[in-house]
Amino acid sequence: MSAVPTDRSALSLPLIQSLATPDMAAVDALIRARLASDVVLINQIADHIISAGGKRLRPMLVALAGRACGGGGPVHHQLAAIIEFIHTSTLLHDDVVDESSLRRGRSTANALWGNAPSVLVGDFLYSRSFQLMVELDRMEVMRILADTTNRIAEGEVLQLLHVHNPDTDEAAYLRVIERKTAVLFAAGTRLGALASDAGEAVQRQLYDYGMQLGYAFQIADDVLDYAADAAELGKNLGDDLAEGKATLPVIHAIAHSDAATAQRLRDIISEGDAGAMAEVLAAIHATGALDYSRRRAREYALAAEEALEGLPENDALAALRGLARYAVERSH
Repeated sequence: MSAVPTDRSALSLPLIQSLATPDMAAVDALIRARLASDVVLINQIADHIISAGGKRLRPMLVALAGRACGGGGPVHHQLAAIIEFIHTSTLLHDDVVDESSLRRGRSTANALWGNAPSVLVGDFLYSRSFQLMVELDRMEVMRILADTTNRIAEGEVLQLLHVHNPDTDEAAYLRVIERKTAVLFAAGTRLGALASDAGEAVQRQLYDYGMQLGYAFQIADDVLDYAADAAELGKNLGDDLAEGKATLPVIHAIAHSDAATAQRLRDIISEGDAGAMAEVLAAIHATGALDYSRRRAREYALAAEEALEGLPENDALAALRGLARYAVERSH
């Protein structure tokens, strides 16, 4: 893989957020306006998860991709809101499936209101996102988003098949990331370009950027489950282990440990034994699994930057480069 020229500018996260502030304010206003329902419980649960904070990375990518291609405005804001609604609905469903009690440092909706309301409000957000995309009346937009949501649903099922499965290898792990995370990043960046009337080749570049960024972001996220500060991360460390998810650090540790240790790790994944976190961490450190996983994340981040090569230089493009670097440097 060739190195990206070091003289290409990349903005820091605070500068990226500052650059995106006007767009994100418009997106946030639209999100809140379109969350409204005369069913009180929908408003309560939707507001709880939307107001939980987070970096709003996915809608930001839509706006920045649009600006990088010389456009921006209300259509981009609506597309960004659609992407955020789809993402938020998946979070509600994920937390039910995973039986999670904490997200972004706060109690999950399912912990507060129960599983059934969380699933149904997730369905409301999905359907609201489709109402918003129909309003745009662009068949290509609807096709991209329909294909994307279908791929995400496949990813959810695929991940479920790998829960408590110690035979999950790196290739299978990456297939889950593609569908669960990367396709939504890629749809957002492609739609940003499409709404700026960029040509097919440029749309493909932005799509490729989003896919590679999605891989980098998720692998880095999975590293944090074994390396971060719990309070800073905003969730319980070892949640992946408790849920029986074999993420890349554990996959690498199983593949590079002696037979006895590998079998013990396999048993821990099969059982979802969060109490064995110390044993897992010891094996991860002994096999250099965190360094390996970070290196893989950096490779994808580098590929994301490479996808942008040849596009006209502007602040938004520098922001997209900066997000690729931030994805693998963050601590939460």
